[in-house]
Amino acid sequence: MITPGQTMDLLLKADQLKDSSSPSRYYIATRPYNGNTAVRFDQTVATAILEYKTNENTFATVPLFASLPEINDTNAATAFTDGIRSLASWDHPVDVPKTIDEHMYISIAVNVVPCSGNSNCTGPFNDRLAASLNNASFENPPIDVLDAYYYSIPDVYTPDFPNKPPVFFNFTEDTIPMELYLTEKSTKVKVLEYNTTVEIVFQGTNILGGENHPMHLHGHSFYVVGKGFGIFDKEKDPLSYNLVDPPYENTIGVPKNGWAAIRFRAANPGVWFMHCHFERHTVWGMDMVFITKNGNGTDAKMLPRPHDMPRC
Repeated sequence: MITPGQTMDLLLKADQLKDSSSPSRYYIATRPYNGNTAVRFDQTVATAILEYKTNENTFATVPLFASLPEINDTNAATAFTDGIRSLASWDHPVDVPKTIDEHMYISIAVNVVPCSGNSNCTGPFNDRLAASLNNASFENPPIDVLDAYYYSIPDVYTPDFPNKPPVFFNFTEDTIPMELYLTEKSTKVKVLEYNTTVEIVFQGTNILGGENHPMHLHGHSFYVVGKGFGIFDKEKDPLSYNLVDPPYENTIGVPKNGWAAIRFRAANPGVWFMHCHFERHTVWGMDMVFITKNGNGTDAKMLPRPHDMPRC
């Protein structure tokens, strides 16, 4: 499964043309995976044809179409994703942080906020749909956080994004109490010292329906050290972390009603957005911001704004 926002380099070994009797045309086919069938979207299967160069006229040959997994086949999607590893070679070394300075446990949810004024809201209970991380629904400020931080402009954001949810409950149960649907709008950021090692455990929830959320971090790549279904167990689940050859990515699909653990080193000074790569979830507030402070070396400083950079 390739989530929105992910990229992959694939190496194909073309070794199927054994002799003149072997098929010379093969389908390349992809189809969507949908972990929440209540959400409707284009289910088109995309295809292309890979053809070997031969002396035979094969254009009339129709390749056999593969049997693809069902659109909601979570086992197939998970099996593919679980097989991805880093090369962990001399040319492609792995540097997974073993000692962690900042542990973060971030719950992911689709929520509601009260419908304001005379608005006609179409969300559940006539409220407005929203989304959150640790029940903080990100609100875009009138001045961008990058300018506010670099030029020390006050009252644009608050440096208090929480390391854990405000309330712990059975995140993945089928029926979530309605009082847990509500979230609040804010512009909270998390400030990191330069070279801080960070572990984030993303916890999916079933508030207003679970989903596989593609979480994307700007400015850094990270190691995906673990994933699973259900609620993360901080005593047992880290024992199965892959610290040898985990995939190195900047977007991770958090399993529906499951969890994913990532580790990274904050060695890129600046202001970095982290968000779900479903556009509507980003608009609804499933976002937050990391600020990585300057280090001591000349290469560990945040660069000034280019003179010709457009302002937000």
